[in-house]
Amino acid sequence: MSIELAIPCHFYEIASCRSCRWLDQPYPVQLQCKDAELRKWLAPFLTEGIRFESPVESPLSHFRNRAKMVVTGTQDAPVLGILGADGSGVDLQGCPLYPEPFRPMFAALVEFIRMAGLEPYDIAKRRGELKYLLINRSHFDGGMMLRFVLRSRAKIDAIRKHLPTLLAQMPSVKVVSVNLQPIHMAVLEGEQEIALTDQQALRDQLNDVPLYLRPKSFFQTNPFVAAALYATARAWAAELSARTIWDLFCGVGGFGLHCAGKDIVLTGIEREAEAIACAERSAQEMGLSHVRFMALEAAGFVAGESAAPDLVLVNPPRRGIGTDICCWLQRMAPDHLIYSSCNAESLAQDLALLPDYQLARVQQFDMFPHTAHYETLVLLRHANRGS
Repeated sequence: MSIELAIPCHFYEIASCRSCRWLDQPYPVQLQCKDAELRKWLAPFLTEGIRFESPVESPLSHFRNRAKMVVTGTQDAPVLGILGADGSGVDLQGCPLYPEPFRPMFAALVEFIRMAGLEPYDIAKRRGELKYLLINRSHFDGGMMLRFVLRSRAKIDAIRKHLPTLLAQMPSVKVVSVNLQPIHMAVLEGEQEIALTDQQALRDQLNDVPLYLRPKSFFQTNPFVAAALYATARAWAAELSARTIWDLFCGVGGFGLHCAGKDIVLTGIEREAEAIACAERSAQEMGLSHVRFMALEAAGFVAGESAAPDLVLVNPPRRGIGTDICCWLQRMAPDHLIYSSCNAESLAQDLALLPDYQLARVQQFDMFPHTAHYETLVLLRHANRGS
């Protein structure tokens, strides 16, 4: 008996990949389930008057701007995809979530692996060199960033030797690097990055904001929904007339740069120095003068500050902003907080630590269709000082 899927997917039908666990549910049902879960986590904080906006929907296929391909098989017959349940490789070059330009890129990389003699890493035998291929594509101009994740330096010269052939074949590839990950564990990347091209940042643009991506900086996977997320944060912030803004966990600056303006003093904080370099480049291109970005831990930064801005933007990892930052917010009482969360459970945990703040607006963004994951944007108003 055939399964009716939200989008056609051969890999799901033959059960070789079930990463999209909800693919067998109609898309409206997926959205209803996510809405129900979000409301469950936020139930203790929902009061009369909260604006619970309709969810922002995603394209159902071809929306991913990033591919993380495990490389298995052999040097002569490499497999790009994921590890199956039995530990063997599953070829996902035809995954319907990738835009069409990824297909020729995958094909070119299979040939490149053969040409450069890159033996895929065998986990069981602890032998081989090439572990992953990490690819990002610019939503703005189609440019691509390619990263080879290797066990050691042994094959870097071979990659350098044959790279001109790949670049001639795929002129959309603008940035290439090698990441060294020597640990025998399921760790995606290591600390050391070796640039192989003069250009080391990929330019993208969401709405009217230029954004740059370097090899070790984070960027949203779904640019269609990310653009709506940033635009919504900008609209909410504009209604608040904030003159000073902090953007904590700012990454490459997406939220802060969307909310910035000539009369707004913006401070962006992010632990990853490469992301800060990208944010600074965007601010310079936009002609923003009252902006500073610093490579710091967010909790350490706020601990040293004795005054609060009008508005705090936060976009933390799945664990949330944590006790230290919540305690600082409670004590210093900025008027408003805009919180972008990829984990409703940790969002609820943080809200419980912010009893002086009230939810004013909530909106869900379906960044990851066909899965249980989603992004949530909430606006919090201080009960005594916000309006």
